[in-house]
Order: sequence, then C-alpha cells, then structure tokens
Amino acid sequence: MRNETDIYKLFMKIANADARILAVYMNGSRTNVNAPKDIFQDYDIVFVVSEMRPFIEDKDWLHGFGHILYMQYPDEHPDYPGNKEHFYGWLMQFDDGVRIDLHVESVPHALEHIHDDKLCRILLDKGNILPPVPEATDADYYVRKPTEAQFLACANEFWWCTNNLAKGLWRKEMPYVQDMANAVVRKQLEQMLSWKVGIKTGFTVSVGKSAKYLCRWLEKKEYQRYLDTYFGGNVSDGWDAVFLMCEMFSQTARTNARELGYGYDTEEEKAAFSFLKHVRNLPKDATDIGRISK
Repeated sequence: MRNETDIYKLFMKIANADARILAVYMNGSRTNVNAPKDIFQDYDIVFVVSEMRPFIEDKDWLHGFGHILYMQYPDEHPDYPGNKEHFYGWLMQFDDGVRIDLHVESVPHALEHIHDDKLCRILLDKGNILPPVPEATDADYYVRKPTEAQFLACANEFWWCTNNLAKGLWRKEMPYVQDMANAVVRKQLEQMLSWKVGIKTGFTVSVGKSAKYLCRWLEKKEYQRYLDTYFGGNVSDGWDAVFLMCEMFSQTARTNARELGYGYDTEEEKAAFSFLKHVRNLPKDATDIGRISK
C-alpha cells in the first residue's frame, strides 16, 4: 500500500504536469488533527481547473493515480444530478488499498465555496488564485448546545416513535422494526448522548459521523450498553434492545435537562413506557389492544 508521502507526491506530479490544473486543496479526515489515523483514511482532494469538460470527458487520465479496482461517479446518479459546469467528482478504490475521492472544480466555484468546509488545507496554488484559508479545524462539526425547543422535540420524537417499534415487534415485521429503530429512534438517542458529551466538554468536541466517537467520551460500561441496543432479527432480542434504548434515553435526557436547566416531559415518557410494556404482553391472537394504564 502506498504511503501518505507517496500519494502527496503523486498529486503534485499530476498537478504540476498539467497546466489546466491551477490549484490543489484537501479536506476531510486527513486535515483533522482530532481524527484517528489508520489505513482506511481516504484522500479528499480537489483540483481547481481552468476548464471542466475535458477532465470529465477523458476518463483515461484517472488511471494516472493507480490501478482502479472499482469506482463511483456520484454526479452521474440519475436522482442526484451534479453541477458539471463547476464541480464534478470520482470516488476511486485502488487495488493497493488506497482510496481517493477526487473532484475537479472551476475557479469561480472554488472562490465562492472554499471556505464552506473549515477542514481545508491548500496543497498547491500555482498562481495564487485561492484566498487564504485558516488552519484546518473540525469546529463546524462540534456538538451544538440545543435550544430547549430542540431538546423537547428530540424527546418527543423518540418517545412517539417507540409506538411504531411496538407495533412492528408485535407484528414480527422485523425489516420495518430495524428501519424505524436505526433510522429514526436511534438517531434521537444518538443526539441525546451527543448532547451529554457536549455538556461534559463545554460543546468543544465532535462525536463524528453517526456519533462514531461516542466511545471517547462515555464511560466504558455506558458505551457498552449503547452497543447492546443494536439487535438482529430475533423479536425477543428486539424487545430487550428497545427497552434498553428507552432506559438509556430516559436516564440521559433527565440528566441533560437538569444540567441545561430545561424542562422534560416525564408524563410523556411514562405513557410511552406503558404502551411498550402493554404491547409486549399482548397475546399474538389479540383482537383488541385494550386499555393501557400508566
């Protein structure tokens, strides 16, 4: 596998050999001092070019980066058409393990958008066409302190959508349960745990995409409990995991509310718990849900 120095030299070689490439900059995890370094980090590279179309139409030039194992053209996706006049990219996995997410960008687009991402580092600027950029930082990705309205909305979304988990588990519709659990309910738990980290750190850290860095800030046992909320296709395991999610959300939300000085609807929580318990004990041949008591 080529090392970082090899890849940077390759970028400079290709850019310096082509007069149409005016500047090169990088963003993403390799500019983030807080991101862990490992063999799977990709290279997020942008070539600022004098003309876009030749690079898009002549794909042979991409082989100069190495032997491509497979790749994706995100801007060619029929449902997500890109702006080919100003920004276009290729996601390339090479056979030696290196991955490069490469974009070409027009000068006007670069001048307008280079400051959009603070994780930016200029590698080459032949004619000083790019404005100065500050030292790369992941500050844009820090956990943000919620307003009280945002906090209450998160709690309401969590507890309301456990209703869908209950009916999905009772029906044994596990694909629906998994989708609802991971795409909706878990996102609220993720958010509440992220706010806990924010409170702990003064809202000066990022927990990463999908809160993948929660392990850095939660106690070991608490993080393991969070991992235990993931479940497979077994209905009984699903029920256990859902109740664990609820217990974690309840504990975290109450603590966060106290620390932030916000309100928290404990009656809503109690009602949602009651519904879950009632449905879990509901016979599979039930013809009526019956009355739910708190």
